[in-house]
Amino acid sequence: MQEFNASFKFDQRMWEADIAGSQSYARALARSGVITAAERDALVDGLSKVAAEWRAGAFVEVPERDEDIHTANERRLGEIIGTGIAGKLHTGRSRNDQVATDTRLWLRTQVKEIEKHIKELVTVAVRRAELDIDVIMPGYTHLQRAQPIRWSHLLLSHAWSWQADAQRLSEIYPRVNRLPLGSGALAGNPFQIDREFLAADLGFDGVIMNSLNAVSDRDYIVEFLSWASLCMLHLSRIAEDLIIYSSAEFGFVQLSDAYSTGSSLMPQKKNPDSLELIRGKAGRVFGSMATLMMTVKGLPSTYNKDLQEDKEPLFDAVTTVSGCVQILSGVLATLAVRPASMLGALSPDMLATDLADHLVRRGVPFRETHHVAGRAVALAEQRGAPLS
Repeated sequence: MQEFNASFKFDQRMWEADIAGSQSYARALARSGVITAAERDALVDGLSKVAAEWRAGAFVEVPERDEDIHTANERRLGEIIGTGIAGKLHTGRSRNDQVATDTRLWLRTQVKEIEKHIKELVTVAVRRAELDIDVIMPGYTHLQRAQPIRWSHLLLSHAWSWQADAQRLSEIYPRVNRLPLGSGALAGNPFQIDREFLAADLGFDGVIMNSLNAVSDRDYIVEFLSWASLCMLHLSRIAEDLIIYSSAEFGFVQLSDAYSTGSSLMPQKKNPDSLELIRGKAGRVFGSMATLMMTVKGLPSTYNKDLQEDKEPLFDAVTTVSGCVQILSGVLATLAVRPASMLGALSPDMLATDLADHLVRRGVPFRETHHVAGRAVALAEQRGAPLS
């Protein structure tokens, strides 16, 4: 049961957030007169030493005692400064409001990092669009050749989706960046902790006023996972386009060796593994969203142990989205475009709409020009001749 109950193996990635929250809480305890200034300093300094061990990769887990990142850090703090002082740190605080605070601290940092990566992806796409502005290719509907378009136009159609993703992500941030600390297990903190001070000290935009909501709310994680699912959908769609266009049947683009692999059997193969993995990992993120939504949908009010299951879907989605965005930036930056292949795929029949438009300009109603152009295409096919 001890191993089943423990979360240290995955929530240890929040070590920095946990220490920052505990240092701020120590300062708040001193402001309320619960501990002395000397005790506050010992707690803050001791936690800094724990943080230094984490940064150096020297923190040593004690499996039989370290149930989660919170107990692990507090256990180590007691070994450094003594349990007499370290034991005062948790006064009035519950792991319920502690873990909610840690998760929000951790996620807000990740949101800013991912937003930065998405903006870089948009920048790469814009640069490629400028570089390849004169490249013409077939535009497709229903995966059938439709009308000539610029390669840049297609590329930027995806960039607009990513720009919207960045905007939506920035709109999530204020709802992530709210302070639950000081709510206790559910009924508040009895030691007159200054929550406004905690919020300012930790860089939160404000406090969550209702303590029951503060310890149980996971909407901000569900919202992030929903955002991540939509973002991965957008990445998967361009991955599919590029997989198709890089095939021998199309030959419009070629991935660099850095983002493709050979076959273990067939030496002539060059597989778009980077893009296939992006496409495949989209389902993984969708699954993370569904996992958490099914976890929280039927919970009774306030904190339940089920909420420990919010971490792994969140952590995995953050890692996956961040990695996929950066990989796609590399793919686009190093992609070789083959203008001759694109041009060779164009045919005169793709100008049938232009023929209809020309007749419109000559005063013929569009419905009639549409039929005229269609008959011209049929006649060209019948004669085995190009529309031109």
